[in-house]
Formats: sequence, C-alpha cells, structure tokens
Amino acid sequence: MPRALEIEDLSRFVMVSDPQVSPEGDSIAYVVTRVDDGKDDYRASIWIVDSEDGEAIGVVEDGRCHHPRWSRRGSLLYLSDKGVKGGGVALWICDEAGASRRLIAVFKGGVEQPLWIDDRRIGFLTRVGECDERVRVIDRIPLWFDAVGFIHHLRRQLHIVDAYTGVVRPLTPGEFNVVCHSPSPDGRRVAYAASIDELDPRKMSLKVLDIESGEHRELLRGFYIESLCWIDGQIAFIGNDLHRGYSSHNTLWIIDPDDGEPRNLTGHLDRGCSRRIYYDMRSPYATYPGVIQDGGYLYFTLSEGGRHNLYRMKPDGQPEAVVEGDLSIDEYSASSGVVAYIKVTATSPGELWVWEAGEHRALTSFNEPLLRELKLSTPQRIEFKASDGAAIEGWMLKPIDYEEGRSYPMIMDIHGGPKSKYGYSFMFEHQLYAAKGYVVLYTNPRGSDGYSEEFADIRGRYGTRDYQDLMEAVDHVLKHYDFIDPKRLGVTGLSYGGYMTNWIVTHTSRFRAAISQNGIADWRSFYWTTDIGFYFAPDQIGGTPWSNEEAYRDKSPITYAPNVETPTMFVHSLHDYRCWIDQSIGLYTALKALGKETRLVLFMEGSHVFRSLAKPSIRKERLKQMLKWFDKHFKN
Repeated sequence: MPRALEIEDLSRFVMVSDPQVSPEGDSIAYVVTRVDDGKDDYRASIWIVDSEDGEAIGVVEDGRCHHPRWSRRGSLLYLSDKGVKGGGVALWICDEAGASRRLIAVFKGGVEQPLWIDDRRIGFLTRVGECDERVRVIDRIPLWFDAVGFIHHLRRQLHIVDAYTGVVRPLTPGEFNVVCHSPSPDGRRVAYAASIDELDPRKMSLKVLDIESGEHRELLRGFYIESLCWIDGQIAFIGNDLHRGYSSHNTLWIIDPDDGEPRNLTGHLDRGCSRRIYYDMRSPYATYPGVIQDGGYLYFTLSEGGRHNLYRMKPDGQPEAVVEGDLSIDEYSASSGVVAYIKVTATSPGELWVWEAGEHRALTSFNEPLLRELKLSTPQRIEFKASDGAAIEGWMLKPIDYEEGRSYPMIMDIHGGPKSKYGYSFMFEHQLYAAKGYVVLYTNPRGSDGYSEEFADIRGRYGTRDYQDLMEAVDHVLKHYDFIDPKRLGVTGLSYGGYMTNWIVTHTSRFRAAISQNGIADWRSFYWTTDIGFYFAPDQIGGTPWSNEEAYRDKSPITYAPNVETPTMFVHSLHDYRCWIDQSIGLYTALKALGKETRLVLFMEGSHVFRSLAKPSIRKERLKQMLKWFDKHFKN
C-alpha cells in the first residue's frame, strides 16, 4: 500500500540531467546525481547509453563527474573533482564508451561551458584574478556574487586548451565578464557575449573572435544575451533588448555577422524562451538550457502558462512543437535528428526521453520504484478572473489523506523572481506539505513568467496588483473548496516570494502563520549590500534610494512592521548574496522589539537558492523547521 512522503525520501530520489547526443545520434551521455548521506553531499556520474533502447555502454564515476560534451569524432570531455587539490575543477577526456580516461588540465578558477572548437581544441570560461584574502582592497562592484563568493577581483574570461598537450591560451583578456560563447562549425571563429558595464551587467556586447588573427569584431551592443549558437553562417541567441527591463521576455533572435541587424524570431508570440519554472529536485550539476541547432533547425523552449515545452524552427520558418503538454522540459540536446530531453511532470522528477522521427520514448526510470511506494497528491489546476479582469492561473494540492467533510489548513507558497513561475514540474516541498495534511496553493500572479510581457511587468508596482492577485486567489479557493479552513491559512515564499510574504504580513492579518525565506524587507539596504541590488532595484522600484526615497521606503515591508499580527518565522542562509541576511535579521529584530511572535532560523552556509542546492542535511533541516512552525500554529 502506498505510503506518505517523508523528509528522508529526499535522499532516495535520483536526479537525471544534462543529456548530450553523440554526433551520429547513436549514443547519449547524461549525468546521474544521487545523495550521499554519509558524506552529506552529492555523487555525480556520467552514463553513456544507446539512444535506441537505453542500454548502458559505459559509466564514468571518477569523483564527481559532470558536464559531458562530445567531439565530432566521438571523444567525450567532462568535468570532475578527481585530481584536484586545494580547489578548482579538472577537465578530463575519455572515449565513446567512457574508457581510456585522460586528465587534460586543472583550473583553479573553475570551468564553465566547455565546448569543442574542433577535434583537438576546447573553449571554456574560467575566472581569473588574484587577491590577498587576509585584507580585501576593493575598487569595483559587486564585491560578491551569489553561489560564487567574492568576485571583485575576478573576471570570467574565454580560454582555449589543447586536448593533447594541455596548453592553455586566453582569448579574451580584459575588464569584462564573458557570459556565453559558441564556436563556429569550422572552428575558426568564436561568438561570445560579454558584460561590459559593471554598473549594469545586463547590457552586453556580442562579438565574433577570429581565433587565428585574434581580431574581435562587435556585432551588437546593449542586449541581454544568455545563450547563442551558429546556424548557416548566422548567430542565433536567446535574449532581449531590455525594452521592459527585467520584465522583458528572453526571445529567440538571429543576426548575420556581415550586416549586424538582429531579427526577433519569436517576439510575436509574446512568450519567453528562458527556463523560469520552479523544480526543487533539479541536480546541482544541471545546466541552463539555451538555443541549439541541428539539421537546419533551431531548438528552444517556450514558457506558456504552467508549461515549459520544447520547440524548433528554421530561421525563416515558424515554430513547431517537438515536445508539448502539461510538463516541463528541463534540459535537451540534439544531433543527427535525435533529440534527448529531460522530462519533468507535476508528479514525477526528471527522466531521460528521446524524440526521433516524431516518436517519443523513455530511456530511464530511475525514480519509478520509489514513486510506486509513495502516495502523492495530483495538482488540480485552477483559474479565476482577477478583479481587473485578467486571468490568473494556479494549482492546488489536496492532502493525501483527504476525506469528504473534513477541513484542512492551507499553505500558500509564492514563487521568486518575480519573473519566475510555478507549473507542471515536481515540487518535493509541496508534496511534503500535502503528505503532512496540508492543502497547498501556488499561483502565478502578476509579475510571473509564462504569460504576456504586460502581465509580467510590475515595475514600480510591487505590493499592489501582485498582492491583490494573491489575496484574490485565496478568496477564490475559499469560495469554491469548503474543505479549506479559513481560520488556518499559512503563507510562505522565497526571494521575491519572501518579499511578498513580508508584504502580506505587514498588510493583512488573515494568515495564522507565515514563513519568509531569503526575502527582501528593505529595498534601501538591498540596493547597497547585494550582488544585483544596485541595478535590479532601480529597474524594479525606480531610481535610487536617494533620488526616489519615498518609493524605496513605501515599497519596503519593514516600514510597516508595527502592523504585523501574524506569527512570522524568517529562514535565511548566511551566504546569500542575492538577498543578504540583513533583510531577515532586520525585520526579525523589528518584530522582536515590537513584541511580536517571531523566530529567525539562520543556516550557517548556503546560497540564495539553498532550498534546492544546499547540502542534503541542510535541505532536510530547513523542511523540518518549516513544518515545525506550521504544525505549531495549525495542529497544536
């Protein structure tokens, strides 16, 4: 008989990520990540399988292995911590069966986006720079970056390494950070995007480098670009021209290096192409998907409501669906007409699938045995019209022990961003709440991704229309589902969701308990203490704390601390440089001084997204502390 999900089950799920199709399309390399409770860490290995039936060809398990990439001749490069002493990442190479492994080089500054330029040379990004760590002399901002640490002395540059000799050559020395790159098919050029303005890193320069001559030629300036690739002599990229700031959709563009005029291929769809969907069982070694090409087609994803589906199109054609439905495509690759993708649903973590000649087939089922043991709650989609007429989408989980005639407490979870979204992807945390007897409500209010740019654009309007959408979502479910106890409502959220939790408890007393996670309480201190505050806050709030003091004060929940009646717990991680710990400490201290019921749970390590990337023991303890707080106020 199926049983309820428990916190310890977090260690039993297998995370599948980063599928890479071989040049001939006959093999697929992908990463398998498991929790290692003994070491309180994650183990990552690379599996190489037949693309037809998923039969194993080889496994690479030397240390933590990840990021496999095929050469045109079938050699496989990968990253590992094997052979590394004192920090850094090692770049290795093996044959098509995962054997004959050979160390190429170790890089203290890490390795990102390793790509074969030809059958001998590999291009990659690494951080370069030196600093006396006993005393930091800082002349730049930001001084730190989330999940990285202090970066004021570092620049991320494009390098090339010879796979046979290990000789490394820098390609882009300079006072800027390279964001992404793509070698041309003939291996003679590299297209790359670089942040050239440290006061607004979103504004980038797209350049083409001639590797032999060393000439850098700028094609475009002022765009945000997150991925790119070559197709038929042109360069395709996912990005935007910042016409709505952070609310702008990242769409698919193409540019001819000879005339330099970008063309927006998907702008007419008014939907984004970035992965913004929440999924808390994503591997720490998962990669960020971008535009790729195969057989004259560009492959990319579209964010449509709660879906995140895979499409393709020719540069002069129209988008056509490759994988669509109530699901999320987390990562993908394509070669020789074979498309490998990680498919996630609302009730199943990611598994490896293949699309070929219009047919889909599953190649892995790592989590099927555990899923057969568990009784999960199937999300019910809801939609309602907000008071201004806009359609708002959301989902609700019933408790797994739901019985007619009983009433249950409800937890509303608010996503971050704000330009992120919930949808058809597995959320361990939500299933855990349902297993513990809670109704779970999660919605996509104004500001969310997956809808129009106008829907996403809440710049200057934080705490207004987004707040109304959330309150009206609660009104909607209370009106239509009588099993929800209106006197036992809880609210939580992380990042922007933490901000909105702070805003909610300072503006209404309808919730009996709240948990604010890694959120914002004071926009003024956010501006000058965080990695992105000095350009994110002006975009979202408007101006600066000294040019628009009234807005920064009025949009800060801490301004309204005396209004709080809801018992509120703050959860924060020490190394969160996106929303620094002063945010939670500040509002917690204010509530304590005002005699309110509050608690601070400070995790002594972990970045902004430690919810899904921290050590397993920390992830579990976070869930324990949150359940303890909600149970105290709803069940005791």
